[in-house]
Amino acid sequence: MTVLDFGVQNGTPFLVMDFAPIGSLRLRHPNGLTVPLLTVIRYVKQVADALQYAHDQGFLHRDVKPENMLVGKGYRILLSDFETPTITYRKSLLNPQQMAGTIPYVAPEQIQGKSLPASDQYALGVVVYEWLCGARPFQGSPSEVIQQHLSVPPPSLRAKVPSLAPVVEEVVLKALAKDPHLRFVRVQEFALALEQANQTAR
Repeated sequence: MTVLDFGVQNGTPFLVMDFAPIGSLRLRHPNGLTVPLLTVIRYVKQVADALQYAHDQGFLHRDVKPENMLVGKGYRILLSDFETPTITYRKSLLNPQQMAGTIPYVAPEQIQGKSLPASDQYALGVVVYEWLCGARPFQGSPSEVIQQHLSVPPPSLRAKVPSLAPVVEEVVLKALAKDPHLRFVRVQEFALALEQANQTAR
């Protein structure tokens, strides 16, 4: 999302940013509904391009989720809310209400206070998983979801969506690897692999 202007008025700082008249992808695709794979690929390519640009400039997002993916003119996806402070495992347990919007998408290393570019890829992987099957990989209380992010493999996507090609599932699960070094080297590689997997499966 482009910052067009900034300033301070009556002691209150403000930013002027792109207008997103259609709202967020969470509004467009509510909880529990699936999104067609071709639409997912189109979204992921745009979000990955934005994340890759940020990563190349030395920035992390740290809060990738559908609520922060806004739909601009021409249905262009705008990624908002960069640089939300990294959470720690202890803070998450002590203040679960504060982390309710982030916990379902947070990477294991981010929980441990060690955010990396691959952490944004993991969060995007959770979003893709959710779009493809209508549910996030991990369910339960905030503390239970945190523990699952840290140590429980994601449930099989194909068990939820039997029509999904194995190669597509492999790509998503690679982005959700617990070890960030086992994910794709760059988030754009995740987007490309997802697109290629779909083409291979046809």
